[in-house]
Amino acid sequence: MFVSYSREDLKLVRPIIAAIEAAGYPVWWDGMLSPGERFATSTETALEGARAVVVLWSAKSTASHWVHDEATRGRDRGCLVPLSVDGSKPPLGFRQFQTYKVNPRRAAHDPGVAAMLQAIAALHDGPAQRPVTVLRSPGVSRRGALIGGGLAAAGAVAGGVWWSGVLSSGARANSVAVLPFTNLSGDSEGNYFSDGLSAEVRSQLASESLLAVAAQTSSAKVAKDKQDAGAISRALNVAYLLEGTVRRDAAQLRVSVELIEGSSGFSRWAQSFNSELNSAFAVQEQIAAAVVTELTRQMAARGAKGSNKELGGTNSFAAYDAYLRGLDQFAMESGRDSDDLALKSFRSAVAEDSNFALALAALARTLVVFGNQYDQGAARKARYDEAIAAARHAVQLTPNLAAAQATLGFALIDGRLDARGARQPYRLSYELARGDADILSRFGNFEARCGRFDSARPAVQRAAELDPLNARAFRQIGQVEYSARNYAAVTAPIEQALKLNPEMSNAWATLGMAQLMRGDLALSASSLAKEKSNLFRLPGLAIVSIKQGKNADAERLLAELAASDGDNSLYQRAQIMTQWDRKVEALALLESGFEALDSGLIQIRIDPLLDPLRQEPRFIRLINAIGFD
Repeated sequence: MFVSYSREDLKLVRPIIAAIEAAGYPVWWDGMLSPGERFATSTETALEGARAVVVLWSAKSTASHWVHDEATRGRDRGCLVPLSVDGSKPPLGFRQFQTYKVNPRRAAHDPGVAAMLQAIAALHDGPAQRPVTVLRSPGVSRRGALIGGGLAAAGAVAGGVWWSGVLSSGARANSVAVLPFTNLSGDSEGNYFSDGLSAEVRSQLASESLLAVAAQTSSAKVAKDKQDAGAISRALNVAYLLEGTVRRDAAQLRVSVELIEGSSGFSRWAQSFNSELNSAFAVQEQIAAAVVTELTRQMAARGAKGSNKELGGTNSFAAYDAYLRGLDQFAMESGRDSDDLALKSFRSAVAEDSNFALALAALARTLVVFGNQYDQGAARKARYDEAIAAARHAVQLTPNLAAAQATLGFALIDGRLDARGARQPYRLSYELARGDADILSRFGNFEARCGRFDSARPAVQRAAELDPLNARAFRQIGQVEYSARNYAAVTAPIEQALKLNPEMSNAWATLGMAQLMRGDLALSASSLAKEKSNLFRLPGLAIVSIKQGKNADAERLLAELAASDGDNSLYQRAQIMTQWDRKVEALALLESGFEALDSGLIQIRIDPLLDPLRQEPRFIRLINAIGFD
């Protein structure tokens, strides 16, 4: 291992070298030079022969020409392992690589050092002389250790996976996690209300550009584990936690919140909010404004934000209650039954207040899901038309509501295959809520489908930073890399997604297709066989069968797919036909899918499986009709 650093950082460097050596790896650094030994020759020889080039960036080393040259060689050789020992960013030319922030003074227990050792192991082509272990300080759970070190280490494969910064070792001073509020009303059935209220507070905080807000999935997971404040703040990489309790009776609502410093576990601020039930939405606004003021004093002069309507809310408690019920039911993801309940709840919310923009956006999203998953033919088109109308109404009511803009984009691209129309609302949603993981995720997804990977990557990376326990965030990172034909970079994030959620749909399939593209048919078939969804498993296995010359198996799998998913599988059947070199049939299926509004076609611009069709005039017409540019 070659260690590059500035001589002025020698005290910071020695603990890092000791950690590498303690893990069993031999290290070369210029302190090993014998008296009279020629510096340039010895350095070049060591640099060229090293399995990994560990660069310690700091305010001093970023100004060193020697360190720049050594880092460049490590980068060009595909074996660069960059660290930041004082929080400095790498210089231009090196920021696309995973950079581990480390505290050399606690190297034996620093998660960034553990991540560095994992990266070295990945580059070493074999085990160390002693096992490389992820060290963790007392009190950190297995999940906390995974997030602090292993999650970052997964990205350090040779070639420089770009998703750097997904949890560094130091939390931002303006970062906060909103934990699910505790229901004190004596009615466990009312948990949906306390959970929903905390989620809405989180959403409002995420719209503040000065705050970094951990997303809902990750916050809920660590809270469920009942860890202490320090462990939770380390797991989510946040400086503060917001906890709350909700007590509700027939007419009154009382919400108490407390801001806790993650590093010490001490309460820094607490406040209670009382209101009539009809002012429930105003309470969440008051809580968000109070937290912003407490965390960022300079914002206090801004005063109140405005009315509930300007925030997409409602003054009707019945509408708000139905909306929160719908969110809870939709989040169950247990199939048609829970989605039906969610749809009814959102319809009830809109019936109570037809100008409740958040409920309209939620209704539109649910309608698109129904059209995509449960409907066919005329029923699907009617469902999509209703979704677009609801989304447009939400945007008209509250143009600055990011959720409404993102939902309109979602409804247009999925419901009408209108990429051109979806672009503006998606971009507006991104500008309005860059601190909201869901908004970032949706925007990144759309940008990737349009082939704009330079804007997709930062968005999905930031979503994973804000929601580090959400398997979907890492699946999406892998899918973006698959679409960009960067197949070697798919494995690490997809494996992380499967660690977080072994049952996740379309994770095994994405991994299997990346393995297929890399030419490993046996491994691809093994991964695809673990995929739970017919819509993703069957096409992949059929294509593997085609590559293996097993045409009878491919025909059987194709027939099974058509029988199980009908018109919803037109796109997937076109993928199979394309890989079978049956282009005329593939094009006919894609054209039928376009007429049927099969949302699978939103992948057509970037799908590697369709590359053999890209010069066909009929295919080009489809690309243009959808509006990809």
